[in-house]
Amino acid sequence: MSQTSSSSSGFDPLDMNNYSLEKLPDIKGGVWMDRIKFIGIPLGVLSFLYFTFQWCGPIGIFEAQTKVPPEHCYAALGIFVSSLILWLSEAIPNYLTSFLIIVATILTGVMKMRPAFAMLGEPVMILNIASFIMASALVVTGLAKRICIWLVLRMGNNVTLMLACFIALNLLLGAFISATSAKTALLLPLFMVIAAMYGSTGGEHRNNVGRNMVLQNLLANNVSASAFITGSAANLLAAQLLENAGYKVYYSDWLMALLPLSIIQCAFAWYTGTRWIFPIRKEDATPQMAGGRDRLREELVKLGPISGKELRAGCVFLLVLLLWGTDRYHGIRAEVIALMGAICVLLPSICKLPRLGVIKWNDADIPWHMLMFSWGAYVLGGLMDVTNIVGLWMHHTLDAWNAAELPKVAVFTILAVLFALTTLISESKTARTIVLFPIFISVAKAFQWA
Repeated sequence: MSQTSSSSSGFDPLDMNNYSLEKLPDIKGGVWMDRIKFIGIPLGVLSFLYFTFQWCGPIGIFEAQTKVPPEHCYAALGIFVSSLILWLSEAIPNYLTSFLIIVATILTGVMKMRPAFAMLGEPVMILNIASFIMASALVVTGLAKRICIWLVLRMGNNVTLMLACFIALNLLLGAFISATSAKTALLLPLFMVIAAMYGSTGGEHRNNVGRNMVLQNLLANNVSASAFITGSAANLLAAQLLENAGYKVYYSDWLMALLPLSIIQCAFAWYTGTRWIFPIRKEDATPQMAGGRDRLREELVKLGPISGKELRAGCVFLLVLLLWGTDRYHGIRAEVIALMGAICVLLPSICKLPRLGVIKWNDADIPWHMLMFSWGAYVLGGLMDVTNIVGLWMHHTLDAWNAAELPKVAVFTILAVLFALTTLISESKTARTIVLFPIFISVAKAFQWA
């Protein structure tokens, strides 16, 4: 596709504005997804009634334990099953399901109102909010966009180096931006313009440069989310569940365990993708459309010279990341450090001095719907912790399998396969964490791994 034909058709493949998320077409779920949504609500209600009112009959493991009243275990199981059905079917918005969980938990008496409402003030919730405020400072000031464009331009016309650069950008942004959609919104216009420069403009004009650009970025986006405890809401929920189980996860511990693994995964995908799966031929590695790099330079020029706000946002970013990475040594919790960073970027002008911070409160892009979803997830985790329904079931299952005789590696493999299979059922990392992490914790306790 030439520049002339693209401009005559009214679509400029080198214009970054053409690739914003709001301009992407909505993809409908199809007939089966509509059917699942249709039955989601009645199925969720029936499951709640079926277990809560003990229509299922007596469950031995609930009746035998003496820590909580058996009716609380039945109610917890009803809430747990029905919430999973509503979350997985997406019959209603996920934050609304969370509200239903909170109300049902209180009305059934499994948890009192104050403990349930106190979950909204859990440290991980504060960490989430403060991280979104700091991420907004990087985006609003233009620093995040400036870093992305500058790094890509520094790579020259070397396609494989550009792909490696995008992987590095995903890992860098993953430290602060916990929403994968936000990272996509930031990087999508950039890598789509790069793909167009190399002749991959969609339709019949596709090549392995475009395939690698899209797939490598999607992979790095998701993998980078696991590298940092602040990388996704699922990570924060997992950390909260572990802390409730008696094990404090430091930011530095998570970083040392998962950042190297994330880098290895991305490096392996980069090597195999560009050389074996979608090998980039020499002719494809040559820019096919003139003016691509000029467009990127234009975008960089539009940002103007680096401003004081960008410098202050960058300093806060680096300082917070340094303190997070060394939290085991200085003892300041990650949540407190995040609040300190949020204070720095929100500081107003004082005594007629220039503004000390970089953004105002209204500039902060805080996805409250996601936080409300997290609130319900934490309440559900607290509900399972109080009643121990997952632990009771796991102990019963392990005894039935005589799992004590199995090697630990075999048990770990079973759990890993189970977790992998759940990705075929649900795309929500948080929903899968709610289901599986209590199981993992119960198994670890049963085998005295922790």
